[in-house]
Amino acid sequence: MLFAGFGGQGVLFAGKISAYAGLYDNKNITWLPSYGPEMRGGTANCSVCISDNPIGSPCVVSPDVFIALNLPSFEKFKNSVVSGGTMIVDSTMISEKCDRTDINIFYIPASQLATENGLDGLANIILLGKMFKETNFCTQQSLETALENCIPKRKQHLLLPNKKALQIGMDF
Repeated sequence: MLFAGFGGQGVLFAGKISAYAGLYDNKNITWLPSYGPEMRGGTANCSVCISDNPIGSPCVVSPDVFIALNLPSFEKFKNSVVSGGTMIVDSTMISEKCDRTDINIFYIPASQLATENGLDGLANIILLGKMFKETNFCTQQSLETALENCIPKRKQHLLLPNKKALQIGMDF
């Protein structure tokens, strides 16, 4: 899996939740964050591998699943998705369409849905919910447990909004 966007959009957090979900399903996992020196506003991407088999490298060059949260990331990685793979695009942030016919593409206005539902900043979790629905990369119980455990204790008040965002993505 490859998650990509601007720093501050929760790219690394969404990847971390995915990795933990795989871990709770007793899979082999890797989580490899990458971001520019700016942190917020700079580029950020996160590679996640979840497998029944040992993983040789944490680098994801040709993702089976790609989540794009901004236009530069969409343009950079859209052609790297393997044939038969899945791309999930925040269509609020990315108005372009991909002309590839060999992959499954889902356009979801995640940023708009987040704002409309009082969940600003949770577009990443909405997209994660959509990814779960379309790929079943883990069990729902593992995904919920990962979400609960990845939110720090001092931010537990954000658990319910995150669960709501996850459900919006699953329902879209």
